[in-house]
Amino acid sequence: MTFKVSSLADRPEMLGPVQDMPDTWAEFTTQDPVGNAHYPRIPVEFPEYVLFAEDEGGEIVAHAYSVPFVLHTEGREELPARGWDQVLVWAFADRRRGARPDTVSAISIVVAPHAQGLGLSGLMLSAMRDGARAKGFGEVVAPVRPNAKHLEPHTPIEEYAHRVLEDGLPCDPWLRVHARAGARIERVAPASMTVSASLAEWRRWTGLPFDTRGDVEVPGALVPVRCEPDRDYAVYVEPNVWMRHAL
Repeated sequence: MTFKVSSLADRPEMLGPVQDMPDTWAEFTTQDPVGNAHYPRIPVEFPEYVLFAEDEGGEIVAHAYSVPFVLHTEGREELPARGWDQVLVWAFADRRRGARPDTVSAISIVVAPHAQGLGLSGLMLSAMRDGARAKGFGEVVAPVRPNAKHLEPHTPIEEYAHRVLEDGLPCDPWLRVHARAGARIERVAPASMTVSASLAEWRRWTGLPFDTRGDVEVPGALVPVRCEPDRDYAVYVEPNVWMRHAL
């Protein structure tokens, strides 16, 4: 099967279908307020950084979001500990003040449920790299969400991220795709995304009781969610892994 990759800048009429493509995100992962404030703006304000893939029948089967931002400036320089949240804030702040970006950050690569296992993640990552290179950028960075870490929620992210197989590449499948494309691990982003909400909201999102103080294992969560029944809230602080692609 062959796929056609386009950008929203070239085909703006596909905005609706791109936004409506189904995904497999657990509901709680879509409740980060920083993400909710910025992610929907990307295809509207940065359409040239939104790519999508169509199958032979014209159905959208994957999309990739990225944003340009200024990394090499006073007060930044290092990839941020607040990962995904921080780079979104930086990108839109830079756009607002008209700053010239020097780096592209991946934000997400999403494959439709029925199209998973067809190599689309790697295809979209390659297209994202090619697009950034064509725009004159020298690197792409990515706050990567290790997609098998949820199977080991109590394993420290530093340990997990640097675990490798015999070929020296990461054992995590998504980290491995990035490494095969030439990326290297730069650092861990320990607080890349934060979801804090009432216990009623967590119960609705997960179907779990959230009635005991302490760490709660939630399906799909990379680390346990901290539950505080006496205060009626629970907090999820997700770590990501910054990877750097030289172009």
